[in-house]
Amino acid sequence: HVQLVESGGGSVQAGGSLRLSCTAPGFTSDRCGMDWFRQAAGRQREWVVFISPDGSTSYADDVKGRFTISKDKAKETIYLQMNSLKPEDTAMYSCKTNCPGYKWGQGTQVTVS
Repeated sequence: HVQLVESGGGSVQAGGSLRLSCTAPGFTSDRCGMDWFRQAAGRQREWVVFISPDGSTSYADDVKGRFTISKDKAKETIYLQMNSLKPEDTAMYSCKTNCPGYKWGQGTQVTVS
């Protein structure tokens, strides 16, 4: 299985922004959907957002209006733009595709203070 690769995490102050990226060799965004999940320390992993192959999206209620998922077909990369970050957004963020042959990445840490 090919491992997804996330990047773009970091430490920001409340109200700040970050853009996360997710990609993998051979990933094709017009055939595969992608979810972002997050897991805060001591808590269960929770679903954040999904983008389908046709570009339709759905968001968890607590990120709606602040987070935006998109894709760059040329780079076969999925982006998660996170604005108006809150301390409760602090978590390890991971992406997962619904296409076979891929496995969870290492994740990227987002810390909001």
